[in-house]
Amino acid sequence: MSSIKMNSCNSNNGESKNGTSNSLSSVNHDLGLYFLELARLGSAKAPTEMEEDEEEAPKELNTINSSGGFLFVATDKLSVKYTSVNLHGHDVGVVQANKPAPVKRLLYYFEIYVKDAGAKGQIAIGFTQESFKMRRQPGWEANSFGYHGDDGFLYRGHGKGEAFGPTYTTGDTVGGGINYASQEFFFTKNGTIVGTVCMVKEIKGPLFPTVAVHSLNEEVHVNFGQKKFAFDLKEYEAQERLKHQMTIEKISLPPNISYGLVRSYLLHYGYEDTLNSFDLASKSTVPPIYIAKENGFDEQDIVYALNQRKTLRQLIRNGEIDAAISKLRDWYPQIVQEEKSATCFLLHCQKFIELVRVGALEEAVKYGRMELAKFVELDGFNDLVQDCGALLAYERPQESSVGYLLEESQRDVVADTVNAMILSTNPNMKDLQGCLHSYLEKLLRQLTACCLERRSANGDQGEAFHLHRVLNSVTGLVVLSSIWSRAPPWIQFYQLYSEDSYHLLSFDCWKEILFRGTSDSGMLLKN
Repeated sequence: MSSIKMNSCNSNNGESKNGTSNSLSSVNHDLGLYFLELARLGSAKAPTEMEEDEEEAPKELNTINSSGGFLFVATDKLSVKYTSVNLHGHDVGVVQANKPAPVKRLLYYFEIYVKDAGAKGQIAIGFTQESFKMRRQPGWEANSFGYHGDDGFLYRGHGKGEAFGPTYTTGDTVGGGINYASQEFFFTKNGTIVGTVCMVKEIKGPLFPTVAVHSLNEEVHVNFGQKKFAFDLKEYEAQERLKHQMTIEKISLPPNISYGLVRSYLLHYGYEDTLNSFDLASKSTVPPIYIAKENGFDEQDIVYALNQRKTLRQLIRNGEIDAAISKLRDWYPQIVQEEKSATCFLLHCQKFIELVRVGALEEAVKYGRMELAKFVELDGFNDLVQDCGALLAYERPQESSVGYLLEESQRDVVADTVNAMILSTNPNMKDLQGCLHSYLEKLLRQLTACCLERRSANGDQGEAFHLHRVLNSVTGLVVLSSIWSRAPPWIQFYQLYSEDSYHLLSFDCWKEILFRGTSDSGMLLKN
């Protein structure tokens, strides 16, 4: 999101005390640059969620950093055998994975299969830091955890164990995992959860999956996911997500709050027809829904010029740019009076794009020479001018590197620009930020900040929060369908009949998102 600094609108319609329009020009400049930056973002291929979240996971054992004098690691780097004689407590054969456990996910898990419990069955599985003493059992030293096979005890940071689970021996499969959402370690035996233990906040730095053997002929095989686990990790993950979902569903969201948020969204973006249908549906609820001003919704600013904003949005989204410019000149000439403004530039770019879209290439060339050429030498404009011109070079421009210009989202950027510019002409608009985002979007931005803050408090562990992933996930659809029967009639009506339903989900689905990670009100941001 652009970090452009914007000035606040004056209450005298942007005019200074001496009657000049310097303030209005400054406002238009700031707003225009904001949306110009949004348009420019489309040209940069954003990394996919997989690329953003991708971490290199452990694949084998680290044969360099291990207590090699007491164990033998097979050539596959996945099998470990104790080959020495256990004379005292420091003769432990310890080996870590070649990489630390990935942290940008809900869960991490690995398993060992005990091929031979050896003389004493003193096998252990756990997690340790890279600097861990490699002649000590995991859990015997600070910043380490270990589940031991000979006594079934859990050791966490000192030599004294605590009763935890059953012992394990030859033929058993044992697993160790990290639940980053609950900040817990968990261990399994033969596909069943043994128990969980809270991660201590004092543990710093990455944790490595670790295996230890401590008596003659003990031998284990390690599975980092190269083959199917004995434990159903996918089912466990689904259960963990369901727990979180059930917690969310217990939260009661007052109908007037959800109603106000959706209504303010429709008002802000000028969806007048949908707004009328939405209001009609809300009156059929029993009892009818009314929203009070004390709940924080002030519609005065966003009701401004609703019909004109609706008309202009429809024209731009239909590709009728000439008609939109004509309407602007009639209704709000101050917005387009500066020919080299960012708003005029985006409108001219969109006109050029629409000509290319319908195959009128000669007309597009003439229009580009007449209107776009004047922006070539201006800072901040040339890159988009070049991208527009590049559309002419491709037989199938939709499939090219500049094909983003032909997407519907590009029309929306231009429509949002014009919408914000009109809102900025409202003499009662006190805060320019109100021209840019609806209350709903501000709440979602706050939600994202809260989720990032909570993740930071957990040492940046756990799944990275992606709002679009949540909205577009299969889980979101399942949630929506599962609670559909409880949705008020106005929610169902809006979902079924909205002219712009692709912009919003049913608000019960928003409820899931709105309260994700915001149970601590102290984390809510002011802006």
